Amino acid sequence: MMIIGAVANGLAVGIGGLIGLLFKRGIPERMKLLVMQALGVTVLYVGISGSLKGHNTVYVVLSLVFGAILGELVDFDRQFTRLGAWLERTLNMGSDARIADGFVTATLFVCVGAMGIVGSLQSGMSGNNSVLFTKSMIDGIFVLVLGSTMGIGVCFAAVPVFGYEAILTLLANTVAGVFTQTVIDEMTCVGSLLILMIGLNMLKLTQIKVANLILAPFFPILFYAIFS
Repeated sequence: MMIIGAVANGLAVGIGGLIGLLFKRGIPERMKLLVMQALGVTVLYVGISGSLKGHNTVYVVLSLVFGAILGELVDFDRQFTRLGAWLERTLNMGSDARIADGFVTATLFVCVGAMGIVGSLQSGMSGNNSVLFTKSMIDGIFVLVLGSTMGIGVCFAAVPVFGYEAILTLLANTVAGVFTQTVIDEMTCVGSLLILMIGLNMLKLTQIKVANLILAPFFPILFYAIFS
């Protein structure tokens, strides 16, 4: 099956999150706090490392600006919060479930970066799923730890990661020319800045509505297509 890599990645995220939930119940609150702080620092590191891959600062700034404008118009943060509240009521999980926070945090981590794009294109063009299988293991471990502190919301990140990798895999021969290494690096840079913001939020240093910037990593595709 052509999309086996995307399926594996989605399953890894979902199963990793569910396993993390099992640990969540037995972890004392003070330990959860320390784990969350440790994760926050780790997320900062991932964000800073990825943000150094950018080539054109102007495109990065414009991507964040246009992403913010569009995000505020749609208000993704509010939509995710409403969806999380509905799921909390439906699943009877209580008001502290923070489903929206867990979903956005996990989704950005597992969807941002070169491995997902390169792995999907490789899978679709040559049938080689090795990159996506490797990414699945990394994502599964991270989401397991994240799920132990942020709850069930991280499990739902399995849906977008499977969706975008499956679409890229199926359209690989058509879109491969668009995703040059420069474009991938720029998307990674913008997405990593969002991950950096999440790390700051996890450490309680900021309260940035990162969900409203979720479309920003896609703008470099448009800028390079028009101006390059």
